[in-house]
Amino acid sequence: MFWTGELIARTAPVRRRPAGDPPLSPLLEHATAAYLGLAIGDALGATVEFMTPSEIRQQSGAHRDIVGGGWLRLKAGQVTDDTTMSLALGDAILAHGRVDAKATADAFDAWMRAKPVDIGNTIRRNLITYRKTGNPEAPPSEHDAGNGAAMRVLPVALATYGQAEDAVRAANAAQAHTTHHNALSDAACEVLILMVQDFLAGRDAIAVERQRIAPFIERFPVFAYDRKRRDNPSGFVAETLQAVFQAFFATDNFENCLIDVVNRGGDADTTGAIAGMLAGARYGLAAIPRRWRNDLDGRIHQRCRDQAQALIGMCKAGA
Repeated sequence: MFWTGELIARTAPVRRRPAGDPPLSPLLEHATAAYLGLAIGDALGATVEFMTPSEIRQQSGAHRDIVGGGWLRLKAGQVTDDTTMSLALGDAILAHGRVDAKATADAFDAWMRAKPVDIGNTIRRNLITYRKTGNPEAPPSEHDAGNGAAMRVLPVALATYGQAEDAVRAANAAQAHTTHHNALSDAACEVLILMVQDFLAGRDAIAVERQRIAPFIERFPVFAYDRKRRDNPSGFVAETLQAVFQAFFATDNFENCLIDVVNRGGDADTTGAIAGMLAGARYGLAAIPRRWRNDLDGRIHQRCRDQAQALIGMCKAGA
């Protein structure tokens, strides 16, 4: 995600994941693919974050492999805050059996104290405020329309699968408002959660674009997009979603979607993570290139798999 603060290096070694996947039900398979897609898009996009498309072309032609590097100097397969905040949120949901605002704020505060590889200014500021006040809801702010809450919505989508939309919105507010109390951020989070759930339920992408995205844009025209490519998307949540939607609906497979969106540069770890989440939910595990799955940090790979299945198990148990 967008951050101009100091670099905090992460030095833990990368462990590779053994090949082979146990059989899963269709729901679990697509939920797992969504989580792996999030992490893979994050790791792929982090290499070219803040670069322009022309800089990417000069460096590597089309960027299509998980190689690490970038401004964060990551090891190949490492992920950024998009994935690690999602995992922190998922752990809090599983520990409390629901999306709880204070548990979420505590989890994010512990995550920040552990010195993550990067952290957004809005997230840092509002978590420091939480430490001082104990109030897990950040004050409303028209300036907090970044993508930091939208990048981490996947655990909410899995934990609330099958619930009414009002319950989904309330659950999202409990996590999003810890750092981003903003109407545009809320709208982006909610539509992403509902899109993931649509794809988990087997809905067609054309139907989702027509029946989910079109009404969303009618209500929030700032998110309107067309087929023209948006390069260098910033951390502003509307630009993030415009780039993601353009790439997602203009391609017809997981790999092309992620290559399209990260080669636009800009906030590429977050556009990659969100696009990967949606594409994983849409296409399933078999569509994710084996090389990307093998190149992802093995511990992150396993945590994503385990958490996806636990969150789906929790939502099914509450049904």
